[in-house]
Amino acid sequence: MSQEYILEMTGITKEFPGVRALKGVELRVRPGTVHTLMGENGAGKSTLMKCLIGIHAPTSGKIVFEGKEVHFRNTLEALDAGISMIHQELSPVPERSVAENLWLGRVPLKAGIMVDHRKMQEDSLALFRKLGLDVDPSAKMGDLSVAKMQMVEIAKAVSYDSRIVIMDEPTSALTETEVEHLFRIIAELKEKKVAVIYISHKMDEIFRISDDITVYRDGEFIMTDRAENLDVDRLITLMVGREVTEMFPKVECPIGETVLKVEHLASGRAVKDVSFELHRGEILGFAGLVGAGRTETVETLFGIRTKTGGKVYKDGAEIDIRSPEQAIAHKIGLLTEDRRGNGIVGLLSVRDNTVLAHLKHYGFPLSHRRMRADTEEYVKKLNTKTPSTETPIKNLSGGNQQKVLVGRWLLTDPDILIVDEPTRGIDVGAKSEIHALITRLAGEGKAIILISSEMPEVMGMSDRIVVMHEGIVTGIVDRKDFSSELILKYATSEEAYHAGEAR
Repeated sequence: MSQEYILEMTGITKEFPGVRALKGVELRVRPGTVHTLMGENGAGKSTLMKCLIGIHAPTSGKIVFEGKEVHFRNTLEALDAGISMIHQELSPVPERSVAENLWLGRVPLKAGIMVDHRKMQEDSLALFRKLGLDVDPSAKMGDLSVAKMQMVEIAKAVSYDSRIVIMDEPTSALTETEVEHLFRIIAELKEKKVAVIYISHKMDEIFRISDDITVYRDGEFIMTDRAENLDVDRLITLMVGREVTEMFPKVECPIGETVLKVEHLASGRAVKDVSFELHRGEILGFAGLVGAGRTETVETLFGIRTKTGGKVYKDGAEIDIRSPEQAIAHKIGLLTEDRRGNGIVGLLSVRDNTVLAHLKHYGFPLSHRRMRADTEEYVKKLNTKTPSTETPIKNLSGGNQQKVLVGRWLLTDPDILIVDEPTRGIDVGAKSEIHALITRLAGEGKAIILISSEMPEVMGMSDRIVVMHEGIVTGIVDRKDFSSELILKYATSEEAYHAGEAR
């Protein structure tokens, strides 16, 4: 191995039953650089990294790390060698403290037998201070927001003092402030000659921090180049093998009558006072910073959270939804923010995940023929990449898992479809397809609520935007008045500017 590279992976092939996920790919990483891996969901990026850290054994190929060929049998061996990874899908131990999650498997001991909780607390605080993070080590992990959990995972990976840190979609749930924290951490790692392998679909991030970029497509290596030699259009074309011209294919759809009216909705401390109207054919965006209460609002509407105040009307009649089953009966669907936590059922097949919200329509005993036919219809409609409808959904890429969940709700033929961060962790090609689908549904008269932390997405797709701050609606903005500055002004204000009445 030349001293130019800290890591060389060559000829890496990985085969699963019925799937050849990697087809002789390569990766060469220089020390002290940010090397970004790009490609659509299913391109093989995460699979390649799992081969590197011992989660998967490559079917064939060679891995050379710091001049020596390695064969890691598990993640512990990779960690011991100096390679750590922040995974796209979080897997915390929710009932344990932040500190216990942080030092899991390597807790400090007193007398070699008892956990030294004081030292664990002190070490956690020292690490958080070093990284500039405001997290209570004694807090229960499950009580943190997804963004805070992500920052703890980042801190955990950094704490190993690794030679390579792999970051798989690390900013997918972070606020702009937290992203800045992460980029400062990355800069410090580079100064210490640590290599960062970065997986993201956010183009502004990629061109801001990348030194080198490698592109994969359908499990094959396409190219590696310096970031300075590429631009967004060229990168997208390399990733998808075609030009994506309409990232936000918003078309003017006829806005119909009011289908949902919400008056002074409240739920505990997270949702204090939310009022708005939603019309047929409308895409109503929800914007706000982390902690604004957007997800909690739609979870209350869907019956996941208990409504403690306010009224909800559908088609003019007051409704009182206390469970997701009742929401589905009222023809409301919810694509959740946390795909892994409360979206997919990993052990079940693509078919079973697709029909999950529609089971009562298949009779008793269940008609497997109709279930299979419906699933195949939506796999085709949504261009979902899967070996078959019987494949366990956990074997699919994150973007294709998301398409299965979209199909689940479309199968229920909802009047109202709520999509919470629908393109988080999804590549540009799949993102464009999801956007086109949302626009098409609005054109068919569906009413869409779109929650997104990405300002270009929520502004590009919405007819109006409801802006929230700490559980309160502070502004409702018409499309003609959209601006990042105005929306951010409402998102950071405790006072409602013109949201006194639902519009």
